[in-house]
Amino acid sequence: MMARGLFRYGMTATAAGLGLLVAAAAPSRERDAPVQPVVVELFTAQGCAGCPDANRTVETVAENPGVIVLTYGVDYWDYLGWSDTFARPEFAERQRAYRQALKLRNVSTPQVVIDGRRHVSGARPPELKAAVEAEARDRGWPPEIEFRETGDRVGVGSGRPPEGGAEVVAVVYQPGQQTVEVKGGDNRGRAVTHVNVVREVRRLGDWNGRPVLFPLPQDTGIDEGVVVLLQAKDDRRILSSAARPEPGRD
Repeated sequence: MMARGLFRYGMTATAAGLGLLVAAAAPSRERDAPVQPVVVELFTAQGCAGCPDANRTVETVAENPGVIVLTYGVDYWDYLGWSDTFARPEFAERQRAYRQALKLRNVSTPQVVIDGRRHVSGARPPELKAAVEAEARDRGWPPEIEFRETGDRVGVGSGRPPEGGAEVVAVVYQPGQQTVEVKGGDNRGRAVTHVNVVREVRRLGDWNGRPVLFPLPQDTGIDEGVVVLLQAKDDRRILSSAARPEPGRD
């Protein structure tokens, strides 16, 4: 158990942090195992012709209980004539890290990475749904993630660290939908909608299997959410995750 005055991840922390987008995960193979959401990361681009359909597909997955969806804009389609308004170079770097960990030949959009363990094309709804359901069934006993009631710090509990170590990152995102009118490139004239757009990924520090407390980003807006991920450094598996509760909710 973590210190008192912290929110434990699971129904309270995740459901409060993402509203209707996150609730209880699918039952674990262990009846009394803690609730653990499935993290779905979409890499997309406003200048990619096939990405709007994938955005819509991922949005339907986000409506399922037990799922945290995060959308990253990448910039390597900007050469087509439209600069993605949400893209940052570090998001493409994150995707390339997954390419190496998952032993893929190259990066592509749209691409969905689930729990850092498997990937699918976001344009294939049945494949995406099956992958999310498979991850939801494969639950164990992840290290606990808990938030201070003040929302300024997060604790990560004890557990066995993976070979190569693990790190804790905070993903700052804008909850809900955002629509952009694209005025150039392959999607010129289209309104492209995104859900849970990531603003920043901030590394908080290393985790060596012992309980540790980290300060959370304090420069986030009142309308922004924060998801904390405990992630293996080598193979990029997400070992545990939680969303910071909204202020005033418990």
